[in-house]
Amino acid sequence: MTKLHHNFRHTKASAFGFLFLLPTSFLALFLLVLLACNGFSVFYINLPVPAKSSPEPANFLPEILPGEKTVTKLSSSSPVMYAVKEENPPLVSKTHLPLLQKPNVSMAARPKRHRSSHQQTLRTLHLEAKTKGFSSKIKGFFQNSKCKPRFFMTWISSLHSLGDRELLAIESMFKSHPQACLVIVSNTLDSKMGNIVLKPFFDKGFKLIAVSPDFDFIFKNTHAESWFNRLKKGNVDPGGVSLGQNLSNLLRLALLYKYGGVYIDTDVIILKSFNHLRNAIGAQSINVQTKSWSRLNNAVLVFDKQHPLLFEFIREFALTFDGNKWGHNGPYLVSRVAERVANRPGFNFTVMPPTAFYPVDWSRIRTLFRGPNDRDHSEWLHRKLEEIRRQSYAVHLWNRQSRKVRVQQGSIVHHIISDCCIFCNSSTSSSL
Repeated sequence: MTKLHHNFRHTKASAFGFLFLLPTSFLALFLLVLLACNGFSVFYINLPVPAKSSPEPANFLPEILPGEKTVTKLSSSSPVMYAVKEENPPLVSKTHLPLLQKPNVSMAARPKRHRSSHQQTLRTLHLEAKTKGFSSKIKGFFQNSKCKPRFFMTWISSLHSLGDRELLAIESMFKSHPQACLVIVSNTLDSKMGNIVLKPFFDKGFKLIAVSPDFDFIFKNTHAESWFNRLKKGNVDPGGVSLGQNLSNLLRLALLYKYGGVYIDTDVIILKSFNHLRNAIGAQSINVQTKSWSRLNNAVLVFDKQHPLLFEFIREFALTFDGNKWGHNGPYLVSRVAERVANRPGFNFTVMPPTAFYPVDWSRIRTLFRGPNDRDHSEWLHRKLEEIRRQSYAVHLWNRQSRKVRVQQGSIVHHIISDCCIFCNSSTSSSL
């Protein structure tokens, strides 16, 4: 009887304990479910897949080009110089591409990108924010600095992506032109963090300023103005190629047309003064049989203010823009327009040989980063280095092909860095 009573009391205590813990258990279960739902809502990402075609290379008709395009002698001037980041072409099977012909392109035939995606692209590139006072800031800077020549550089990318190579390009500008002024047209560099990046140049006494762009002002009274207005309204399909890259192609032309001077890419290292260059563009390749240029490049441009060739470049951009073909709005554009106007009166310009700005083709640029393997290789490197120092105004490093290549001790690029750097150190050489 006593044992039965003891079991009854134990069962009663267990039942009361269960009933007492039941609300707590339900509460814990409820909290676990709530936490799971909240975690799902936080980490779940719905990735939209844009319905657009992949970028495709421009198609051009193979042909043998006419004779030399050099039409003027070089003369001295006080150029304004520009630079902008540009991506390089994807690897292709040919080293020398033929001159392109004017494509049969209809603006109305291109599909429009979804408006919300288009507006997001514009916000990413800071195109909707207008910067007042762009013109007055630059004018005041030049008047107060009293410098010669004047350089312009544009940077439409993030501050984080500005690396040692771009900074070396700036160093090479001031090394070759110590009395120059540099205006960097950039949203990201026109900031407190941008001032920190540029502080070493300020401390050295170099004259430079970073100012956010006013695209409406820069494109005003050119064919670029109407094209840019259509772009902002969503009436131009940006295409699969980076819109920033295509904007840099247009921006360099508009800056040169408005101010005159020299444009260079930020992966172009200047070796000597540009002061004696005028109305010049560089050939990237030549036809080995005819010895005439087969393709031009827009990484270096030297032109007077409102030069008619720049006018034709800008008009061609606005009328034939295609955002799905790499190079169509850049190197191929200047090639086809220069071919078209070469024999017209009033279009006086000089086509510089490849050695001037492109002494090594993009397909062989890695050879400049390699140190000597043996005595024969060392002698070849020495001869090539002296040839570049003697014949070239600048060296295009072709970022896409060489960005991840390390600079080896004793390489041509290693010597060029030593020649052109201002803040010289071994860590910069290896990380360039």
